[in-house]
Amino acid sequence: MDLTSKQRAQLRGLANSIDTVLIVGKDGIGDNLVKQANDALEARELIKGKVLENSLLSPREAAEELAPLTRSEVVQVIGTKFVLYRPSHKKDKKDKISLVSDRKKK
Repeated sequence: MDLTSKQRAQLRGLANSIDTVLIVGKDGIGDNLVKQANDALEARELIKGKVLENSLLSPREAAEELAPLTRSEVVQVIGTKFVLYRPSHKKDKKDKISLVSDRKKK
C-alpha cells in the first residue's frame, strides 16, 4: 500500500496531536520493539516514535527498518521523531482513520 501525498498530509496533521509511544534506544530495533509497535499500530493505526541520541540508528533508518517489520508505512520523519501508519484489521473498530481519496475531478 502506497500513500499519496494528500493522504500523507492528512496523516501528518493527525499525528500532531498524538503522543510518542515508541522509543528506540541504544539497543536499536529488537523483537520487543517490533511487538510493541505491532500492538500499538493495531490499537491506534497511527503511532509516533522517537530515536534517542544514544541510538546507533538515525530516525530515518529506524523508521525505514521498522516499517517492513510491522507492515506499515513511514508517514513522516522530522527531527528525532517518526510517524508510522498501518490500517487496522479490526472491522468493528470505532475510530478507524478514513483516508482521503486522491481522485482528480474532471
